[in-house]
Amino acid sequence: MPNVNPSTVLGRQLGDELRKFREHAGLSTAIAAEVLDCTKGKISRIENGHVPVRAPDLIALMGAYGVEDAQARDRLVALARQANRRRREGWWHKYDSVLGAAYRDQIEMEAICDSIRTYEVQLVPGLLQTAEYGRAVTVASRAWETPEEVDRFVDVRLARQERLVGDSPMKFWAVLAEGALRQVVGGPAVMHAQLEQLITVAEHPNVTVQVLPFSRGAHSGMFGPYLLLSFPQLASLDLVLSETPTGNIWLERDVEVAHYRALFDDARTVALPQKESLALISRIAKEYES
Repeated sequence: MPNVNPSTVLGRQLGDELRKFREHAGLSTAIAAEVLDCTKGKISRIENGHVPVRAPDLIALMGAYGVEDAQARDRLVALARQANRRRREGWWHKYDSVLGAAYRDQIEMEAICDSIRTYEVQLVPGLLQTAEYGRAVTVASRAWETPEEVDRFVDVRLARQERLVGDSPMKFWAVLAEGALRQVVGGPAVMHAQLEQLITVAEHPNVTVQVLPFSRGAHSGMFGPYLLLSFPQLASLDLVLSETPTGNIWLERDVEVAHYRALFDDARTVALPQKESLALISRIAKEYES
């Protein structure tokens, strides 16, 4: 399965509208490519939201597709401007020196989604990590050569957590395998503080934390971590980020997203309810005190 960069939600919405106008006009991607003097692949990437649409190209496509309604044209132009601006702006751009393309894409998606559901096997999710825990994970990854790079990467992780607070916080639902609580990252003191942080964050009304204990045995979601990102009033644009040792994979097809929705439903059903989960987290946290 290809490892592709995700599109912005606005870019995908624009691309979807352009595709509908093209199909309504009875034009193939090959003809649309002739309009822009480009490849059919570029038209497909535009319609999938994977590449920005320049203003002259948008005007040319609207003309070829017979988009004459003023409101429709204004809507497409506004979408293009917003999508392109989203690609250029954002707090994360000042950290470009330590951000790879895949991680930058993830942050961009987090910035505009309204909920994330995640299953983690061995690590506490980045959005719930303390600075010390995040630093230990970053150092262990061996991806950064200098202390300054490590510091900046940890700063990014902490900045991401702003999406859990404020006026319009995202909903965050994490199911953690018990192994994520018992994998000693950074030492006992770091783990104690991290588990206490989990309990504190779970008090927020928009955050749910469940633990899937070892005693539950085998289950359908135990084969790897993933995130399911959802967007306001646009369920068809949901995305899945599947994490692998060789890189993250974005999944967008409806059948793939539906599969991960079912996996998460299985995981949250098998996991302990939140109250019992937090009690277990508290007991394990006490084990790190000695």
